[in-house]
Amino acid sequence: MSRQLITFELGEQSLGVDIMAIREIRAWSPATPLPNVPAHVRGVVNLRGVVLPVLDLSMRLGWGLTDPSARHVIIVVRIGDQLQGVIVDAVNDIVTIREEHMQPLPDVGSNEASGFLEGLATVDDRMILVLDLEKLTTEIKTSASLAEAA
Repeated sequence: MSRQLITFELGEQSLGVDIMAIREIRAWSPATPLPNVPAHVRGVVNLRGVVLPVLDLSMRLGWGLTDPSARHVIIVVRIGDQLQGVIVDAVNDIVTIREEHMQPLPDVGSNEASGFLEGLATVDDRMILVLDLEKLTTEIKTSASLAEAA
């Protein structure tokens, strides 16, 4: 069995997320900050009348704060019954991965970022870190509730 991933860049890394979770890809627009939310929640944006929490993926993975510019994009993903925005540097392409080509993460000790990954996939000569969206947003569900109230 195979699955399709949208791949994107975050710094020097190639990451991927299941294409079925993607709702849209939109240009960067500044987020309205919210008080008392984790540092990786950049705020909310208005998506055609829907308040959309925006997550700084680099910060969430422990790779540092993103300084968004016009070249950045927001990937809108559905996680459970809620839409979330994820800031990335650039979207690359769609790749098809066969399940048997997914590699488990090597055991390299305690690493916060590895807790958000489903596995690794090799496409041509590049390694793609495959995100587990459910794990990525576990902590921010409370923040998303705050965003809905805003």
